Amino acid sequence: MATSSLVSFPCLSSPKAKFKPMAALSKSSTTYELKKGQNRLYHKLPSGLKMEVIEQRKEKNEKRRSEKEKENPPLVFVHGSYHAAWCWAEHWLPFFSSSGFDSYAISLLAQGESDEPLGTVAGTLETHASDIANFIESNLSSSLPPVLIGHSFGGLIVQYYLANISNKQPLVTDATNAYPDLSGAVLVCSVPPSGNSGLVLRYLFSKPVAAFKVTLSLAAKRFQTSIPLCRETFFSSAMDDHLVQRYQDLMKESSRMPLFDLKKLNASLPVPKPKEYSKKVMVLGAKDDFIVDDEGLKETGRFYEVEPVCIEGVAHDMMLDCSWEKGAEVLLYWLSKPTNLSA
Repeated sequence: MATSSLVSFPCLSSPKAKFKPMAALSKSSTTYELKKGQNRLYHKLPSGLKMEVIEQRKEKNEKRRSEKEKENPPLVFVHGSYHAAWCWAEHWLPFFSSSGFDSYAISLLAQGESDEPLGTVAGTLETHASDIANFIESNLSSSLPPVLIGHSFGGLIVQYYLANISNKQPLVTDATNAYPDLSGAVLVCSVPPSGNSGLVLRYLFSKPVAAFKVTLSLAAKRFQTSIPLCRETFFSSAMDDHLVQRYQDLMKESSRMPLFDLKKLNASLPVPKPKEYSKKVMVLGAKDDFIVDDEGLKETGRFYEVEPVCIEGVAHDMMLDCSWEKGAEVLLYWLSKPTNLSA
């Protein structure tokens, strides 16, 4: 793997940035080492804070060029709690860039190498979605509208983004501009539109032992110190200890603040129902998901009026699991069908 230097990578700056920074960059003690073909960029938000973006452009392919292959939309990946851009950079960014897609993985504020805002939490659904929109507006406006892909709580942020496109809501940082358009959206093991309260209640009544483990692992952060609990929470049982340890260490470094205030978040849910919705949505789940149950997956599918795709043999962290290619290949097939993306 190529060694990265934070100083040597360029920043992507928004011409609309006009506010003083709300906090300084707080770097993690261990910087994720990029793979061949990847770049670490820093997108400057209107607040002055910088947001880490790991970029991997599509590989040049003489055969595709000679066949004048149609242009693919860029892919923008959004992580969930305790993760950052690195979780996509391990496998899915190389996979999709080699398949002809420019790919960008974002670290939300106070995650990965992104700046920390003032306060005790990284943001809200509104601010996180607005930050993503600002990145897309500033850097991807010359290409086809992107496909936005969100995992876990990142999927809930993508759902908020979708609602604001169709309901024509302005960006929180700029009252004159609406959210940039998308070619489609993919929700990977996503928290459903109503939030995680229903998941927790169902576990309490139907799987009390699992409910205790989830609470111990996530709320008490025991996944950070227990290899077996980390594996059970995020990965398949076949995942090797050394890989669980690697990702456990990266998760410890990833989140310096919680993504949300969960009480305030749950009080604001469900996400708004999109009006005159025309964006194509894929709902992708994992059969062995320890966090999002089957009913949570079905709820998301019903909300967007699509049939969820549930993949056997993978767990919650589908993009990092030992069978990560299963989800990647299903998503690539969906992306390759012209009818699955908005014109």
